[in-house]
Parts: sequence; C-alpha cells; structure tokens
Amino acid sequence: MSDPTPVIDDLREESEELDALVVELSPEDWRLATPAPGWTIAHQIAHLNWTDRAALVAVTDENGFKALVEQALAAPDRYVDDGAEQGAEQDPAALLAAWRQDRAALDEALRAAAPGARFPWYGPPMATASMATARLMETWAHGLDVAAALGASRPPTDRLRHVARIGVRARDFAYAAHGLTPPAQQFRVELTGPGGDLWTYGPEDAPQRVTGPALDFCLLATQRAHRADLALTAEGPDADRWLDIAQAFAGPPGAGRPAKGESR
Repeated sequence: MSDPTPVIDDLREESEELDALVVELSPEDWRLATPAPGWTIAHQIAHLNWTDRAALVAVTDENGFKALVEQALAAPDRYVDDGAEQGAEQDPAALLAAWRQDRAALDEALRAAAPGARFPWYGPPMATASMATARLMETWAHGLDVAAALGASRPPTDRLRHVARIGVRARDFAYAAHGLTPPAQQFRVELTGPGGDLWTYGPEDAPQRVTGPALDFCLLATQRAHRADLALTAEGPDADRWLDIAQAFAGPPGAGRPAKGESR
C-alpha cells in the first residue's frame, strides 16, 4: 500500500463509529461485562486508548517505545490486562476524552510520517499503512465486544478488507507465536466481502487454500469466534492447521473464544 491515507481514513471512521456507541452511556453501562472474561466496556476502551498511545510513541519516539517494550517483557502475562485495568479505573468521561485525544494525535502522526517510514512494534516493525491497519483491526475487534455487551449490532463494512489483509499477512507470525515452523509455500485465500465481491490473496494455483466469508475470517483472526462456529473451509493440512492458530494481533496467542454452547 503506497499511500496510507485510505486506511488512516478508515481507521478514523471505525473509531468514530465506536465512539458513537459509547458516548451516551451511563457510568453503570461502562461497567457492563463484555465477552472478554473480566473486561467491562471501560476495559475495552481503555485497552484501545492504551494501544493507541503505544502506537503514537512508536511513531514519534523510538527510544520511548523501547522503554514500553521493556515494561512488556517484565510482565508478559499481565501487561495487557494491567494497562486495561488502570485505564478502566478512570471516570468514564475522562477515559473517553483521553481516548479521543490520543487517537487524534496518532491520526496526525501517521499522516505526517515520512514515505517509507517503518516503526517498531511488539511484533515485526510496521510501515505507516500497517500500523494504521493494526489499529483498525483492534478497534473493530474490541468494538464487537462493546456492541455485544450492549446488545447492539455492528454490520460488517468494506473496512474489513484491512483486517483480512493483516490476518493473511500475519500467517507466519501466527505459526511462530505457537512455536511452529511456518510452511514454505504460500496459501491461496479467497474471501467473500460484505458486498459480495471476492477478496483474494496468494497464488491462484496454490495447492492449499482457505475460502469463506471475509467476516468469518476476520472473526477468526481476531479470536472473536471459534472456528467451529464459522463457515471457513481449508484445503490441505497446513491450511487446516492455520485456521486453528490464526491471529492478526501481535503478542502471545490468546485463549480465543469457546464454541457456542461451550463454557471456558
């Protein structure tokens, strides 16, 4: 993606839609439980604010981001939950204001980034478009949890194209995160977008492939649904294995969500 502007615009739109979902909530509503165990709506927004701020540091202060990585390494099993917990303790109005301020600063920094710039992250370094894509992916995924807590619906949009793309590109990282050697050959991925158009990735003649709805693939890659509840098909043993471990986010593998009818 040579011009990062479209995905930065989509990130802003995704964030504004989620903002509209929480802006009128009462303090009690902010404490509603979401599908993520132990996380309320406040935890979800606090996590987005925490990661937006980390991304801003990565884009604007490389040495400052190194300090954040050291903090993460010091508590690898807790740093994400601790960040969300600290943010969720704020007054909801202050938390919402902080999220707005930091995501606006990140938007400005991404738009001002030099062409070809690459920034450090908790996974591989990211170009400007990739950083914006990662933030959109998280905003969409955590927004789903917020909507679920409120009993609201967030229809899929073509912005999912960014989520699907990062999920496909993170294939080898997902294998590595599970201590597995990534397959040498690329897969063919064919996903049907919300508007019915086909989104394709990888060689057309690849012997191993994944097909299905783009929404389902995005739910899988962000671990918002169990594979058993999704209409994804894998051809080939490596592609089948990938659907068991796929993740679009940096960091250690998550526990994922249980299949419908199962408890964690």
